[in-house]
Amino acid sequence: MHAYRSMTCADLTRANVGETVRLSGWVHRVRDHGGILFIDLRDHYGVTQVLADPDSAAFSEVEKVRSEWCIRIDGEVKARDDALVNPKIPTGEVEVFIRDIEVLGAAEELPLMVFGDQEYPEETRLRYRYLDLRREKLQDNMKLRSDVVASMRRRMWDQGFREYQTPIITASSPEGARDFLVPSRLHPGKFYALPQAPQQFKQLMMVAGFDKYFQIAPCFRDEDPRADRSPTDFYQLDMEMSFVTQQDVFDTIQPVLTDVFEEFGKGAKVDKHWPQISYRDAALWYGTDKPDLRNPIKMQDVSEHFRGSGFAIFAKLLEQDGTEIRAIPAPTGGSRKFCDRMNKFAQQEGLPGMGYIFWRDGEDGMEAAGPLAKNIGPERTEAIRQQLGLGKGDAAFFLGGKAEAFQKVAGKARDVIGDELGLTEKDRFAFCWVVDFPIYEKDEETGEIDFEHNPFSMPQGGLEALEGDPLKVLGYQYDCACNGYEILSGAIRNHKPEIMFKAFEIAGYPKEEVIKRFGGMVNAFRFGAPPHGGCAAGIDRIVMLLADEANIREVIMFPMNQRAEDLMMGAPSLPTNEQLRELSLRVIEKE
Repeated sequence: MHAYRSMTCADLTRANVGETVRLSGWVHRVRDHGGILFIDLRDHYGVTQVLADPDSAAFSEVEKVRSEWCIRIDGEVKARDDALVNPKIPTGEVEVFIRDIEVLGAAEELPLMVFGDQEYPEETRLRYRYLDLRREKLQDNMKLRSDVVASMRRRMWDQGFREYQTPIITASSPEGARDFLVPSRLHPGKFYALPQAPQQFKQLMMVAGFDKYFQIAPCFRDEDPRADRSPTDFYQLDMEMSFVTQQDVFDTIQPVLTDVFEEFGKGAKVDKHWPQISYRDAALWYGTDKPDLRNPIKMQDVSEHFRGSGFAIFAKLLEQDGTEIRAIPAPTGGSRKFCDRMNKFAQQEGLPGMGYIFWRDGEDGMEAAGPLAKNIGPERTEAIRQQLGLGKGDAAFFLGGKAEAFQKVAGKARDVIGDELGLTEKDRFAFCWVVDFPIYEKDEETGEIDFEHNPFSMPQGGLEALEGDPLKVLGYQYDCACNGYEILSGAIRNHKPEIMFKAFEIAGYPKEEVIKRFGGMVNAFRFGAPPHGGCAAGIDRIVMLLADEANIREVIMFPMNQRAEDLMMGAPSLPTNEQLRELSLRVIEKE
């Protein structure tokens, strides 16, 4: 017999009754039923109930074991009485009578329990992550993650892609976040960077003629942590293709992601039709460039109904350039109680409040109620109702000013309204493409033009488009959103040196600076670069959605905490003086 096990803790069935088996695993829990000791023995694959009665030669040793001890047992498989069968586990029809036991690893007093669903502080969970990972939910999450990655790989190979690896130590590159820098021992005073993405290398592969590339790529960004973002490293399904249009990229990656969500979505509805929504429309309708389309609410511009109206606050606002009044429809939200609750929500978000109108039964049929309705009169109120497609029992909420000042809160309010009124379809994965991103943005304080998104995107209209107003230039750049999260980003690349130099010049980067920063790629484009494009899908975030988790750390094996610290391994740590001397570095203490 094998030194540790003849089978796993998930394998035993009635067919094994009468056999002598060897199992190894952890003591999930111990129960004493009238002098008979029952142990739920757990390994990576499942749980088997094992037991010892006082007649067993191993009884005295079994008495000593405690939760999370690692043990090996030999015993005889017996059928459970029909009344004691546990249908919740595959091995629930049998149990093993222990004849021999060996303690493989005793456990000290546990800082957190593995059995049950107790909540522990995140600091404790991350410091003892190896214990936290023994819990069933996290075991399931990590298996799900592994299975999702394997499925992605298979599907990409089926589409004619090959997987290639790109360097982990490279040069610093502006990708929208801070680099992690790595000092060079052989070149004192110079630094490598960990790649924020394989962006330049995958484009160089297209120049080299590889046509279709993908990689399960580790990416490193020194970012502030959020619930849906790791502060240090993450993984993405990275891909690039030559001789493609934007639609070609969509047609390639969409079935891969659709099939993955269908395979692992636990029966939830997976949308097959992914609408393409312009960045501008997404901002107007949803208040965000990563809309949750499970919620049917679309915001609308209703400025004309308030211009010159009796509601002085909005009427005066609209006299200023660049202002608007936006309405958030709320079907079935037509009660004063609900309207007051949403008004309070806006105040908690830092706004003075939200105006509202709701429609109810009146003496002559339906009537509009609320302070706004009284101020603007029945004619304007009715025009608003008709524009929004609302009726009796419905409401609408209103925010005004410059869109950038209230848009984020408006998007949040839309989400809250959808949830509270039961309009958001929970058991569904709803996708959309967000397209036509602006390439440039203007700094409100300095007035300077800079890149709003990826600087390597091809402008729509090519070189000619860059001759006009930079703020009107759109890129062949796109995101995919699912249920309110961005899960993919990509672009058709700017592969022509003359267009690239002009694009960077508008953002304040002279030709010499571009050559200095991106010399490898610029030089490559001088030697017959093909049109190419691609995207990267965030694996951590996709698995987070499939696992129905609100925090990305629940689907990462060894995540950092909110302060980008590894409490288990003690990182970041202070270097030794010897290490600093080797690297020709000196640390200056903060005052």
